[in-house]
Amino acid sequence: MRAAAVLQTGLRLIYPTTCLTCDALVDADHGLCGPCWRDTPFVSAPLCEGCGAPLKGDHTAAGELCDDCLRTERPWTAGRTAMLYAGNARKLVLALKHGDRVDIARPAATWMAAAAHDIVQPHTLVTAVPLHWQRRIRRRYNQSVLLARGVAKALDLGLCPDLLIRPAATPVLDGMSPDDRFSAMSRALTINDRKAELARHRPVLVVDDVMTSGATLAAATGALLRAGAAEVSVLTLARAVKDA
Repeated sequence: MRAAAVLQTGLRLIYPTTCLTCDALVDADHGLCGPCWRDTPFVSAPLCEGCGAPLKGDHTAAGELCDDCLRTERPWTAGRTAMLYAGNARKLVLALKHGDRVDIARPAATWMAAAAHDIVQPHTLVTAVPLHWQRRIRRRYNQSVLLARGVAKALDLGLCPDLLIRPAATPVLDGMSPDDRFSAMSRALTINDRKAELARHRPVLVVDDVMTSGATLAAATGALLRAGAAEVSVLTLARAVKDA
């Protein structure tokens, strides 16, 4: 252990730890410097019970819903998010999703776990929104699985990353209207029959990188409830809102 600590100290002298979004030096691995932390739109209470976005205006009581979740019924029990999809948060998500910055998954999962601590039970099973196998090969990893793995570890929960599958390729949802997104994702996800028993009569937490309309998470929730899950909650790294 002492030798490992000495080696780690030596490596830090040669390769100083820098902020995830800039070149500033930071004290801890996988962290943000002070200015970048302040510029990252982390979410704080009061929260929408449906998606975790901060409540505004008259919606400030615990358990209330934001305007978007009032307009669109959510099939899941509760939702949480770590930050709003804007500014530094958007940079982090895009770097993780498309920039091969898998190092972001570790701290991001820690932030997500902190956001979700009040909606999970000790026997909750964590899973991730799946990619179609063709997209998985092109990207080389599923960022949602990386996040789910970190969340499960941080919260000491069971993990089944391949509980859901995406049998057919679905179109890219960026630029679609909410109605088109829900239409495209309707029944697009299904349960992995080989793992279905793990979710039966058990609460499940579905992890994804970003929630926009909620169509993908709704498809995941529907598949899990049809497979016998006791209830489903959702957790994202970031929530896209119109005025963020």
